[in-house]
Amino acid sequence: MKMNQSEIKITDPLEKTLGFRSPLKRIVSLVPSQSELLWDLGLQKELVGITKFCIHPKTMFDNIKKIGGTKNIQIDEIKKLNPCLVLANKEENEQSQIENLAQHVPIYVSDINNISEALHMIRQVGAITNKVQQAQTLVKKIEEKMQQPYWLKEKKRVAYLIWKKPYMAVGARNFISDVLHHIGFINVFAQHIHRYPKIDVSDLQQNKPDYLFLSSEPYPFQEKHAAELQAHLPHTRIVLVDGEMFSWYGSRMLHAFDYFNELIKTI
Repeated sequence: MKMNQSEIKITDPLEKTLGFRSPLKRIVSLVPSQSELLWDLGLQKELVGITKFCIHPKTMFDNIKKIGGTKNIQIDEIKKLNPCLVLANKEENEQSQIENLAQHVPIYVSDINNISEALHMIRQVGAITNKVQQAQTLVKKIEEKMQQPYWLKEKKRVAYLIWKKPYMAVGARNFISDVLHHIGFINVFAQHIHRYPKIDVSDLQQNKPDYLFLSSEPYPFQEKHAAELQAHLPHTRIVLVDGEMFSWYGSRMLHAFDYFNELIKTI
C-alpha cells in the first residue's frame, strides 16, 4: 500500500488495485456490517448512502439515504450521490450490478471468508478513509476479546441453519464456519463442497450434531421451527442464535465475542 498527500492506492481482496483521492468526503456502503463499521470509525458525516438492510445503528438507518437492498441496489441513485468510495462485498452484492457501478464510481469489494480476512478488511477500510488509528484500535480490541479463555474446552459438533424451505446450512469456507471453529465447535457441514448447502432433516439425522443453531437471519427462525426439528432430532440441543453476531464482520465483532461467551454459558 502506498500513500501520499492526495492519493491512496490499495489492492483489494479481489486483487484489484484501486486509487482514491484523499480525503474521501462522500461514501456509500452496500453492506450492513461495513456500514456499521464506517459509522463506528467516526465517518458519520462522510456516509451518504446505505442499503435498507443497514439497520445498525438506528441513528444511521434513520438519517442516511437508502439506495435499495444488497441484491438490488439503485445504481442511478448511487451515481446521483457522486460518491468518492463505494464499499461492496463479493458474497452479499450481485456481481453484475457491482461491475456496472464500477464503471462510474470507485468501489472497494471485500471478500470475507474467515476472521483474519475480516480484520484485514477493517485495517484496509481504515487506511482508505484516513481512520488508520481508529481501525487499528478496533482490531486490537477485537483480538483481545478473541483471546479470552472462555471457549468450549471440549469440541462439540454443530449444524448452523440460515434458511428454511429448503433448509440451508453453513458449509465450507465462510466466515460463520470459521467463527464456530474459533469458539470451539465442529461444523458438521464444514467439508461440504458448497458454502451454503441445501440439506434436509435426514442430513441432520445422519450427521448427529450435538447442537443445532437456528439463525435469526437471513431467515428469522423462531421457537416453532425449533419444535418442528426437535421432533426429528431428540438427541440434539436446538438453540436460536443471533445471526448478526455470527455473520457481521465489521465492528460488531467487538460485541460478538461477549455474546458467544454468554451463549456458551447457557448451553
